[in-house]
Amino acid sequence: MTTEGDRFLQASLAKAGGKGLFVKELEKCLLDKSADIAVHSMKDVPFELPPGLHIHTILAREDARDAFVSKRYQTLQDLPENAIVGTSSTRRSCQIRALRPDCDIQPLRGNVNTRLAKLDAGQYDAIILASAGLKRLGFNQRITSYLDTEISLPAIGQGAIGIECRQGDSNTEALLEPLHDQRTARAVTAERKISTALAANCHLPIAAHATESDAEINLRALVGSLDGKQIIRACHSGAIQQMEQISQQVAADLISQGALELMAAVPD
Repeated sequence: MTTEGDRFLQASLAKAGGKGLFVKELEKCLLDKSADIAVHSMKDVPFELPPGLHIHTILAREDARDAFVSKRYQTLQDLPENAIVGTSSTRRSCQIRALRPDCDIQPLRGNVNTRLAKLDAGQYDAIILASAGLKRLGFNQRITSYLDTEISLPAIGQGAIGIECRQGDSNTEALLEPLHDQRTARAVTAERKISTALAANCHLPIAAHATESDAEINLRALVGSLDGKQIIRACHSGAIQQMEQISQQVAADLISQGALELMAAVPD
């Protein structure tokens, strides 16, 4: 299917109506039973789903990092002053501006092929894309370098694929069960709880990334201003069984530092 999110390319995703543009039409097909499953990038899935639908399966995560793609420069730091960087993500723009306030951030929409073609045509000095999307489409060789998560904290759910279906559709759920990766599901759930706690939307520069190691989960999150001049960060770790509390701690830490006020200052 080609969704409204694919068709509406004249403005940034936030102005066009948000990431839900990629999901709503697919969900309509689930509800009218013209489709049994819908496959989503978890970073595009709204935090409230229509009644009767749920994300039943989350696949093992691909690389969650952002990718720096350029024909002439190796890293973000190598870009010359006033270089044109393509991205329509407020999260990426915020973090890039924090590191390179001199860069000229320009909107970049379209599918991966379209975005790469615009770079190749010389419209940008570099573009920022999700590593996972490039790798899944076989464009590994186009990744010039990776943005460390300390430089660009990934979007909530980035790199994870979710499969949505009707609640109570036991036959479909049974078929999907072998694809579910519990480790990824825990991480994505922890990340999504941050956005839920902050009542965030796609207009906002917000990021969260959870990782597991030695039966512990580490959750980092941030909220920033559009110009990148102010970024609030929080990080907590603990036992996997304490995931709920860890998410609450990170959200509370962001709020105590003024995240809600910072978010309120971002125009709709």
